[in-house]
Amino acid sequence: MIDRSKVPNAFEFVVTAGARARQLLAGSTPRVDAGSRKKTTVAQEEVATKVVEKIDTAAVEKIETAGEPGTGNRVIG
Repeated sequence: MIDRSKVPNAFEFVVTAGARARQLLAGSTPRVDAGSRKKTTVAQEEVATKVVEKIDTAAVEKIETAGEPGTGNRVIG
């Protein structure tokens, strides 16, 4: 279970974890030890430990038009 007192914005946490869970379900490699846990739980841990973080889609468009490399450890949401 995630300690909600350590999450500054619960809505953003849920949206980011949901986007990351969809990425994991589509075949992305987990960035934490997944073990036998569900993809949604792994996504929550990744967001809570800040292994992945949310970025704005406007920032991604700006990066892509500038020809810079991808988003690294970020989840697009």
